[in-house]
Amino acid sequence: MRAWQFEGQGRPIALNEVPGPEPGPGEVVVDVRAAGLCHSDVMYMETGGRSMPYLPMTQGHETAGVIAALGDGVTGWKTGDRVGVCPSGVAPPPGMFRPGGFAGQHVAPAADLARVPDGLDISLGALATDAGMTAYHAMVKRGGAAAGMKVGVIGYGGLGQVGARAAVLKGAEVHVAEVKEDVWDLARSAGAVSVVADASAWAGQDFDLIVDYAGFDTTAKAVAAVKRGFGGAASGTVVQVGLGQPTITIPSSAILGKNLIGSLGGTVADIEEVYGLMLRKEIEPYYTEIAFEEIGEGLKRLAAAEVTGRLVARFGDGS
Repeated sequence: MRAWQFEGQGRPIALNEVPGPEPGPGEVVVDVRAAGLCHSDVMYMETGGRSMPYLPMTQGHETAGVIAALGDGVTGWKTGDRVGVCPSGVAPPPGMFRPGGFAGQHVAPAADLARVPDGLDISLGALATDAGMTAYHAMVKRGGAAAGMKVGVIGYGGLGQVGARAAVLKGAEVHVAEVKEDVWDLARSAGAVSVVADASAWAGQDFDLIVDYAGFDTTAKAVAAVKRGFGGAASGTVVQVGLGQPTITIPSSAILGKNLIGSLGGTVADIEEVYGLMLRKEIEPYYTEIAFEEIGEGLKRLAAAEVTGRLVARFGDGS
């Protein structure tokens, strides 16, 4: 089968022929039908090569498809079931420590499978496994977005669009900071009450919660914008998701009386909750489909910040 693989630092991703996988005990083989392209894929190839146990490494961690084979001991699933694969489940992250989903087939533990409901497009099935899950988990589970809260979303990309909409659905007043003005109308149509180019415009505005999906010199700005707790009053919270820069610098005094927490990935349950919201069209992320053969070029577009929303590669007929 064909697979898009990282071959070493400074080298472009390569489309190679590799052997098809076999499932081990408790595992399934998935015929991949769609795979989302993520900034983490770019980051893995820029900085993560030293952590990979071997090279070349098949990339891709936002995967959905159809079960093709079951390993020993797998129950509750059958061949032909449509599934998404949780990239932060019981197995090490795909694309970093084991082969990912930019290939004709992908092996995953059955415990990491989310059931794609009938009627949900398989591209959304893939997108929800990371962009959906990670954004939703950070906003709802870690951040606790709720009715009556003033919520900020930094970065209206593949993750931010899902996080912003999730907060709107929870009844929060949502504001967006996004440098790319061409997506401002998308943010407003999702329910954002205001959009600014830079989160520094929010300084001192007493947000209850800000989720930073960017991480490009934005965390300190988020901390400056959330409210400070005094004498038992509730403190504002910043949830950090984006890793645009490897180091965060925040003035010591700025964090006093405020909460800064990180959020990484999510769960199968989060994915299936997002599937339900997408099936009901309560969350309708913006994405562009590309062919499997275009994954290499798509990653270049991601690295150059030329992508609106999400790119999703369709495999074969995508059924």
